[in-house]
Amino acid sequence: MFIVQSYTLAVIMCVITMLCWGSWANTQKLASKSWRFQLFYWDYAIGIVILSLILALTLGSHGAAGRGFIADLNQAAASSIGLALLGGVIFNVANILLVAAIDIAGMAVAFPIGIGLALVIGVIANYIPGVSGNPYVLFTGVASVTLAIILDAIAYKRMSAGADKSKLVKGIVISLIAGVLMGFFYRFVAESMSFNFSLPEAGKMTPYSAVFVFSLGIFLSNFVFNTLVSKFPFSGEPVKITDYITKGTVKLHLIGIVGGIIWGLGMSFSILAAEKASASISYGLGQGATLVAALWGVFIWREFRSAPKGTNKILAFMFLCYVIGLALIIAAKLI
Repeated sequence: MFIVQSYTLAVIMCVITMLCWGSWANTQKLASKSWRFQLFYWDYAIGIVILSLILALTLGSHGAAGRGFIADLNQAAASSIGLALLGGVIFNVANILLVAAIDIAGMAVAFPIGIGLALVIGVIANYIPGVSGNPYVLFTGVASVTLAIILDAIAYKRMSAGADKSKLVKGIVISLIAGVLMGFFYRFVAESMSFNFSLPEAGKMTPYSAVFVFSLGIFLSNFVFNTLVSKFPFSGEPVKITDYITKGTVKLHLIGIVGGIIWGLGMSFSILAAEKASASISYGLGQGATLVAALWGVFIWREFRSAPKGTNKILAFMFLCYVIGLALIIAAKLI
């Protein structure tokens, strides 16, 4: 199977992860004009499964190093499979909440608050079990990202002055809950894997198998959690599941699947990079997606166009804090 051999390549793959994780939500924004997010999310989950299976049967099944996908899956212990599935379930709950927050508050708010918080929690959760990197540099970077989260919340509050306060509170609260849950899913997937990809431990999975099982956890749990938010939505009328077939066009379904493929590619690259970069740095750098999503929200979707004077300075400082934080997270492995 294909294995990352250098820290430089691992960082490049983490940057690709950051771009993927920060950009997939554009597909939801495109579809939301005529398609409720609950319906979009079914195709999104399918896209993640499709991408994970394609990579498992190609990069994960060829080459002399490591174990091939099928052989690896066959020898995996029930505990390893269970951990990866649990990671998928936790991620799915968190991501459904994140998509709901995007629907309510927009990308420029939901991502910095939700994913920014997930970065902070995730770096800590993944650092403690497998210490790697300079802790002072790493956590200074995390602190810088934390400041960026606070600044984004301040900017959103300024923009929402005089607006529906219940909507403001709902968007922030849902983003916070999503962030807390999102901070823990990666740890379970990492625990299901052997971090010697060339000579993997018996009973543990290689990255390709772990991501595939993780994607199944997302898809299967969707029948529970997405069904619930369809019947009891955070805003608007309940969503009929039959609308997925009766109202969905080929274009709408493809948009959702592409969104899942984009996110799934980022997840696969992050996991593949984790051996050389460490799980904490790989996850933390990938969650720099917050910066990418905020850029999309501010400059493409113009979600802050009605904000009062002075808000742009707060946003500029927010972006600066994110850039500094991400740079420090990368440097933590080198210093």
